[in-house]
Amino acid sequence: MLICASHSPLMLVNMPPSTESSQEFFKHLSEAKKRIKIFDPELIVIFGPDHFNGFFFDLMPSFCIGIQAETTQDWNLQKEKLKVPSEISMECINFVRKMDVDVAFSWNMKADHGISIALHQLTESLTSYPVIPIFMNCAAHPRPSFKRSRIFGNAVGQYLATLNKRTLIIASGGVSHDPPTPRFEFSPLNLRQRLVDRHVASTEELKKREQNVINAANLLVKGEGPCLPPNPEWDHQFINNLIDFNTHELDNISDEEIDEKVGFGGHEVRTWVSAVSAMRAIEPCTIKLDYYDVVPEWITGMGMISSI
Repeated sequence: MLICASHSPLMLVNMPPSTESSQEFFKHLSEAKKRIKIFDPELIVIFGPDHFNGFFFDLMPSFCIGIQAETTQDWNLQKEKLKVPSEISMECINFVRKMDVDVAFSWNMKADHGISIALHQLTESLTSYPVIPIFMNCAAHPRPSFKRSRIFGNAVGQYLATLNKRTLIIASGGVSHDPPTPRFEFSPLNLRQRLVDRHVASTEELKKREQNVINAANLLVKGEGPCLPPNPEWDHQFINNLIDFNTHELDNISDEEIDEKVGFGGHEVRTWVSAVSAMRAIEPCTIKLDYYDVVPEWITGMGMISSI
């Protein structure tokens, strides 16, 4: 089973709704949750990004598979040790490497809201099921290309096909959004050093950072900057190419295109490409669009697709 879904930490905050679109997203989230409960996965594999809470510029892999992992406490989320089946994670790492795809691994992965929001929203608990967390670098230049992201997902999927388990594949992130995430090349020297030195933010620092995001969302609702508004036209084209698995178009998405048209957070759609590629490596599948709309108070084009 496959689900790719946008996340926004602002859905955890009591943001005044500007339209009914946020409630529609929650409705589809609830329907997905029911489907997952019926499916009763024996394993969850989740492709997700990080927002400089677990991965930093001192050592930034393109891809990293968690052998053991715990969640971070950004956005007041609960710190929890994930139920990672370590032997399966290690087998996956070895299999992917034999497919000539280099992947990092971690015995102590820190998974921030890029992974934990989706797990919590779709399964109601961070520990409901065994889960393999897979980090994809979507925030730190240089990122893996979209073609490499597709090839990586395919290798993971070929491994999952050998398990004979009911496996739920989740992609968390995207679609278009432009949050005030630190850009290393445009940051002052002191912030650059914190991004390099693996500086884990204090509760006070997290609150300040998160308030900046809330302020940016309030401005976007009014039609003001600094964030680029979501781009529904680009989002729909991307989703259509993903559903059709038009690899030529997907492989040729560039960082420059994302920055110009989609926003800094839009780089997270790499997780969708990897997840769909993994699903298609397991078995032929039909994918449908469950939901798409812009939620201004979440600063995001919120989308959800799933396998039929």
